[in-house]
Amino acid sequence: MNKVETSFLHKNQFGDDFLWGVSTAAFQIEGAHDTDGKGPSIWDVFTSQKGKIKNGHHASTACDFYNSYQNDIDLIRELNIPNFRFSISWPRIMPTGVPPINQAGIAYYNKIIDALLSAGIEPWITLYHWDLPHDLELKGGWTNRESVNWFSAYVEICVQSFGDRVKNWMVINEPSVFTGAGYFLGIHAPGKKGITNYLKAMHHVTLATAAGAKIIRNRIPDAHIGTTFSCTHIEPATQSSKDIEAAKRVDTLLNRTFIEPILGMGYPQGDLPVLKKLNAYIVEDDLNNLSFDFDFIGLQCYTREVVKSSLLIPYIGAELISAEKRNVISTDMGWEVYPPALYEVLKKFNAYNGIKKIIITENGAAFPDTLKNGKVYDIKRTHYIQDHLEQILKAKKEGLNVDGYFVWTLTDNFEWAEGYNARFGLIHVDFDTQQRTIKHSGLWFKDFLS
Repeated sequence: MNKVETSFLHKNQFGDDFLWGVSTAAFQIEGAHDTDGKGPSIWDVFTSQKGKIKNGHHASTACDFYNSYQNDIDLIRELNIPNFRFSISWPRIMPTGVPPINQAGIAYYNKIIDALLSAGIEPWITLYHWDLPHDLELKGGWTNRESVNWFSAYVEICVQSFGDRVKNWMVINEPSVFTGAGYFLGIHAPGKKGITNYLKAMHHVTLATAAGAKIIRNRIPDAHIGTTFSCTHIEPATQSSKDIEAAKRVDTLLNRTFIEPILGMGYPQGDLPVLKKLNAYIVEDDLNNLSFDFDFIGLQCYTREVVKSSLLIPYIGAELISAEKRNVISTDMGWEVYPPALYEVLKKFNAYNGIKKIIITENGAAFPDTLKNGKVYDIKRTHYIQDHLEQILKAKKEGLNVDGYFVWTLTDNFEWAEGYNARFGLIHVDFDTQQRTIKHSGLWFKDFLS
């Protein structure tokens, strides 16, 4: 008998008010990259460049959610999932990033919202999930201080268009990832590199997060407003002082740099000296404009990282020791399967004053899935979800603040630089035919939520 049949988990253990959902992102699922007036995003351009995406994959069609949204919403309802997180594509609303507005884009998202509400599913909107309009990148993108104003104008349009029916809003998704990978390492769109690009983008994104949230609050006073952060449990490779200090610097970079200014604490420059370079870009009332009193914070945790000191790595003096080198169980992304990381992250963020509510807005795993006789028996993913839910339950029993769990993700999709090679979905997608097949993990989640 396998673990699915012997699992003692039940949703009632988490309380009646605990939120259950599934998360997606526009660029990863929609396709229809130039349909109905949509403009190009930085990811449309990035994926068209040779060698940027594994196997030369692109997201021109992706999961074709643009055309098949009703079918996928029917599947969400079939899986008993009450909350659906999706993002708005900025270049679908404003093809060049600024007015004029593309009314066909507004109409499309209105159809999604109405279909969700008709199905009894609560919509949760993420305003920015990495797909900056390409025309704005030509002006410097997030490295341009004007990006705060561009984003604010975009938020105004979204709130005016959808705020009558949408209560739950997330401003920006995982700023540490898209600024680090896109503006420092150059491995994600727009492919920029260097500390100057990174620091400018970091500061402007943080300002934009607070500015966007204030617009939502002003327009929809009773809105439920949050923003999401990627977070990772960090451990030193040894108990040497050098490794402990290296782990502290990495923890500061990955887990503290964006949340602390939002909470009114400023940037953690004392524990990561390179952040003092930010002072060159901080002007006038910036420090006061970085913070906002969010109704909830979304945490997105998948793994832990083990860190050792390394003088060869600039700015942080630390190196991550891969799961492969440590010979531990990992996913198709090369991420260690380590469920206690979620509990440790919850403990860490519960220690902050000023966080009212924490929701796990992404958690999931990519494993090689095989469709056989019309079924996908993805037992590893089922176990991954169960084991992480047990860590949430442990946290709740200890009185820690955690109020929801959203699986990443609904369907297999375009997984950024990994293309279609990394499958995270509760539902299998044949990308040649767009055929959907609910996986074992999806069926387990359905039963769990029933």
